[in-house]
Amino acid sequence: MRAAVPAAALGAALAALAAPLPSRAGEIPDAMIVLEASLDQPWREAAAAPPRFVLLKDGQVFVGGSDRVYAGRLEKAEMQTVEKRAQQIRKLPALGTLVAFGADTKKSFRLRLLKDKPLDLHITGDPRAALPQMQALASFVADLATFYHPSLRPYTPSAYALAVREGALVGGCRPWGFTVSLPQAVSMAQAIPAAEASGWPTGADAASVCVGDKRYVVTLRPLLPGEHP
Repeated sequence: MRAAVPAAALGAALAALAAPLPSRAGEIPDAMIVLEASLDQPWREAAAAPPRFVLLKDGQVFVGGSDRVYAGRLEKAEMQTVEKRAQQIRKLPALGTLVAFGADTKKSFRLRLLKDKPLDLHITGDPRAALPQMQALASFVADLATFYHPSLRPYTPSAYALAVREGALVGGCRPWGFTVSLPQAVSMAQAIPAAEASGWPTGADAASVCVGDKRYVVTLRPLLPGEHP
């Protein structure tokens, strides 16, 4: 049996949960389960990475990496298996919205179970370090984070969420080339058609844009069907 996490370490882990993952402004229509995961590369823009796993009510499933998304579809029996595991998570005793798998705060996850009464879990740590009473949750998170299904194929989004902030990246920069104005994009993420994103880095891979003497960090997050920035 694993030893209990020391109180001080647990407190530090829970404190780190305050903002482990950037919040998404938009919601994914008909999503039943959504898992977001932190990136191992701190130089990338985590807020622009697609969700790690999304399951829709019709069985459609999306699996995201740092920049790309793959789409597939689960059979009814496969969906029922995933839903059953999600229901087991809801029944865990004394389950709070903040969960620490050990004291490591480098890894973080956000798991949302959206069917019926929504459950939003913010998690830190390596699932392999979870205490015995959290093994069901830990194994579920680990399986979704590495999910594979033979139906998965590259997904081509019809739109991207364009987000901009002031900042400089290493290397050169591009001119502004979108129909949305720069002030609009700085104030709030904007949806742009996929054609405008052609030739630009997408997902957590950012681009640098120069306008006058100012430099901006530009990201393009792939949007799932019906999703808005």
